[in-house]
Amino acid sequence: MNVSGSFVLGVDLDGVCADYTNGFRDVVAVEKGVDPTTLKPPQRWGYDHWGLDEHEFMRLHKFAVTEKRMFRTMAMLPGCDDALWRLSDLGVWIRVITHRLYTNWGHAIVVSDTVAWLDENRIPYRDLCFLGDKPQVEADAYIDDAPHNIDALRRAGNTVIVFDQPYNQNIDGLRAGSWEEAEQIVSQLAAEKDAVQPQLPGIDAGADRLERKKRDSS
Repeated sequence: MNVSGSFVLGVDLDGVCADYTNGFRDVVAVEKGVDPTTLKPPQRWGYDHWGLDEHEFMRLHKFAVTEKRMFRTMAMLPGCDDALWRLSDLGVWIRVITHRLYTNWGHAIVVSDTVAWLDENRIPYRDLCFLGDKPQVEADAYIDDAPHNIDALRRAGNTVIVFDQPYNQNIDGLRAGSWEEAEQIVSQLAAEKDAVQPQLPGIDAGADRLERKKRDSS
């Protein structure tokens, strides 16, 4: 579903907004009894360099999500909240799209912890979509880190910003090395569509606006 008059940005979560790699690393390190620093960031998609085949990855991923509640506790990548608030203030429609329901069972935990994480980290969004086939969700542009998602979206004719990670360095095209860069790219794309609006008068910018309002009124 596209939104008339708005610039819709499809935003991935893991590896774009949330630090999945380090969150998962900490769980794997405990389970394997190793120093987390010995588990190096992946230079290609997957975790076979940590000694995890597909079966072991799925087992530990499910354990991390359902037992350790990783989706509730992962760190947010720097600048994500404020950048998305500023884009939202410009009139960009934030549509969070994530493929987190790819293991059986535990879906209630995944959904509730995802929503809680978004709220606790003050991430603005209008829609939240859980699905694997991202080209089925209409957006004017997408930001993603996974090579297979980027390829599928672009083959379907979509504009995709690559969120810079070690495992996607061989992908050409629009790339953001930080959320500040991503914000600049999206702002330009929205301006080209004539779908930006000035911040409403009296509305503060920034993800901490509610806390500042509470402090000011107390």
